[in-house]
Order: sequence, then C-alpha cells, then structure tokens
Amino acid sequence: MDNISFEQIRQELLRQRADILNEAEKAVEGGDLNVMPAEMADTVDRSAVETDRNFTLRLLDRDRKLLKKIDDALDRLEDDTFGLCDECGEPIGLKRLLARPVATMCIACKETQERQEKQS
Repeated sequence: MDNISFEQIRQELLRQRADILNEAEKAVEGGDLNVMPAEMADTVDRSAVETDRNFTLRLLDRDRKLLKKIDDALDRLEDDTFGLCDECGEPIGLKRLLARPVATMCIACKETQERQEKQS
C-alpha cells in the first residue's frame, strides 16, 4: 500500500474522531442527558424521558468504543503496523481498510472468527 492511501485513511480517521467528539459535546451541552423536573410530571413522561436518556447513553457508549478503535488505528499508523492482520500478520487489503479503517483483521481471519462465534 502506498503512503497516499494511508494518508487518506488517516484523514478519514481524524474526521470520524472529530465528528464523534462534536456529537458527544452536543449531547452533553444540548441537555440530552439532563432531566428537568417539569419533564418528570407523571410516570408516562418519566418513562419517555428515561427511554430517550438511555438511548442517548447507549449511542454515546457505542461512539466511545469506536473512538477507542479510531485512536488505536491512528497509533498503528504511527508505528507502521497499520494494515496488518492481528491474527495472521498478512496485509488486510486496501479495499477493506478504505471501507473500515479501524479493521484489525483480514477478511479470512474475520470470517473464521465470526464462524467460531456462531458456533459458541
């Protein structure tokens, strides 16, 4: 793989990282997690507010996990281990990395892992 492709992937990872951080900041500052006493007037309102809040928290947790994967991918770019499968050590492939820049396994190893997970 060439440096232009890796730079393109680095820029995409940085963009995704910034997007996640911006969305998290909006959720916190926008009050998505804060509950006003007026919103808790009755049990139906309380239930709706709690459902929305839990949904927002699940999204933020999912984004937190993706942010960790993005940071790990950026670290691998820095130490020249990016694009190598964690399982077999073979190159992952540019098409896969462009589609999923946080990928840590080649397609063959990922398919094997998914088959094993299904059997468990």
